[in-house]
Amino acid sequence: MGFIVLLLFVAIFAYVIAPDKTKNANWGDLSIHSKPPGFEVTMLALPSKIDYKPVFSDYFTGREYTEPKVPILKYKIAGDSLTYLEYNDEPSLAISKTIALSDYGTGIDAEKIKDDYIKKQKFLLGTDSQGRDMFSRLLVGSRVSIAIGFVAVFISLVVGIFFGALAGFYGGKVDAFVMWLVNIIWSIPTLLLVIAITLALGKGFWQVFVAVGLTMWVEVARVVRGQVMSIKQMQFVTAARALGYRNSRIIFNHILPNSMAPVIVISAANFASAILVESGLSFLGLGARPPVPSWGGMIKDHYNYIILGKPYLALAPGIAMLLLVLAFMLVGNALRDALDVKSE
Repeated sequence: MGFIVLLLFVAIFAYVIAPDKTKNANWGDLSIHSKPPGFEVTMLALPSKIDYKPVFSDYFTGREYTEPKVPILKYKIAGDSLTYLEYNDEPSLAISKTIALSDYGTGIDAEKIKDDYIKKQKFLLGTDSQGRDMFSRLLVGSRVSIAIGFVAVFISLVVGIFFGALAGFYGGKVDAFVMWLVNIIWSIPTLLLVIAITLALGKGFWQVFVAVGLTMWVEVARVVRGQVMSIKQMQFVTAARALGYRNSRIIFNHILPNSMAPVIVISAANFASAILVESGLSFLGLGARPPVPSWGGMIKDHYNYIILGKPYLALAPGIAMLLLVLAFMLVGNALRDALDVKSE
């Protein structure tokens, strides 16, 4: 639970923590692509000609604009000219460029360039195939996994509790229809059903969330149905009927609050399942659309590097996903033990 809370905090404040604060952590340079964890390079941030002032929303959505910067091997300042050698794995092939400092305003001199615009930058988890910071994209990508879990579980709870309560309380033809619908949806492989719904709704961020949620309600419905069928026979429900309460009031005020324990447990498992399904969709190219980072998409972009001597590019998002799913499964098991009524 502590790990889940920590990751939730990281997801909310991802752009505050991430070294790359551009929108979707999408800044990259091909000259530094696929670098190992701990890679360090001298970065020249060219003075901006645009007067951009960060706003409060940038801390949650990322910056729309960032100062242009370029990785360099070395530089030299002579008078009004700044000459730098662009980074290259083969220094002999590096390209030299010269810019005039006067082009960037009167307040730009050699000392200001050295102090404010030329700094060492370290990539904790290295860079991906596009030269982007893996650590930053991993942090920002956690938003997709956390969001898909909450949205999918919310949709599955709303739909599942509604159909499960109707089937369990009214029985008869209503129960037969709901169970027929549940059995049909359950007979279709989850990933294929999600793909079909995604293609029907269109490719997009929220369409994936809705599609995953609409495939997970059947388990909730079956559990709620069984709980309602058991609880509606109890004396307090008979007393509520004798008092003339409406069926809707009996269901939502008396029966459902007493049947939530197993629903909470199954919601934790559905949270983990939703993360895996979304990752599978992203791996197939049907999940979050580029350049939005997602852990499944990061694995898709770099799984070939496992056999090319750079497995960390795919292992980093894979391990993050494993830890998050494992955390939710452990929480689900703990909730099951805590909410299980044991008789001595």
